[in-house]
Amino acid sequence: MPALHPLLSGFAPIWALTGIGYLVGRTGLLGPHAEPVLNRFVFHVAMPASLFLMIARTPLDHFANPSMLAFAAGTTVSIGLGLLVGRLLFRRKPGELAIGAMACGYVNSANLGIPVAMQLLGDASFVAPVVLFQILVVTPAVLAVLDGGAAGRRALLTLPLRNPILLATALGAAASAGGLHLPAELNRSCELLGGAGVPTALVALGMSLHNRPPATGHSRHAEVGLTVAVKTLIQPLIAFAVAGPLLHLSSHQLLTVVLFSALPTAQNVYVYAREYGQGTGLARDSVLWSTLASMVTLSAISWSLAG
Repeated sequence: MPALHPLLSGFAPIWALTGIGYLVGRTGLLGPHAEPVLNRFVFHVAMPASLFLMIARTPLDHFANPSMLAFAAGTTVSIGLGLLVGRLLFRRKPGELAIGAMACGYVNSANLGIPVAMQLLGDASFVAPVVLFQILVVTPAVLAVLDGGAAGRRALLTLPLRNPILLATALGAAASAGGLHLPAELNRSCELLGGAGVPTALVALGMSLHNRPPATGHSRHAEVGLTVAVKTLIQPLIAFAVAGPLLHLSSHQLLTVVLFSALPTAQNVYVYAREYGQGTGLARDSVLWSTLASMVTLSAISWSLAG
């Protein structure tokens, strides 16, 4: 299949860094508390720096277009299905429901979406609106549920001040709207911190694979399987139905929307799950198995829609 080789170039760093993390965890090189420490570094330091710069540099009107409408439809339906599956079939609590739903619809738009888009589409311009939509719409809703449960349902009005991800998002949106720019030295510092987020998160994900607790019964396997199916099959199918028959987008726009909708679950979901101690196993397994499955689905989409 012609699309397999360019896809491998995008997936290779993910598997390599995850494998390094597994070896680090297996050898005990960084000690028994390294994984939670690395996750907290990503959540409280690296990820906020990266998100602030990404949003501050992107005009906020970039995600107002028909292609984003189709992508948002697929995301919304997938998250809704995740909520229904978690609630009705597996009796998940609110925090676990939020993580499971996020695993069903939150795509790996940056560190995998960019190389896949460059290889298969020729440009990665659709990354910016996807990132904005996920950060400005999906992430605050999920973190509000997680933070509300962890903090005893304190007032949501103070949530952005207590959560570094949401605080960075709000500051980045304000900087984008006001056309503000950081001094060169501070900008470079944020770039260096933000650049450490993705590799550190992948190493921590790999470390979590060592001595992970075994799945309990068939329900865990079934839940992971349904989550991966929704993420890699249902979400791109919904996006295709909206972008094609309903919105009649061009063939290139259709391919773009469906490819991005078929990207696997982002490692951010595991970072949030680990930080709040909610649905950690489901998040970890969903990231791993959806990444593996998407190598097949992305290749099939590229072959069928692009030829």
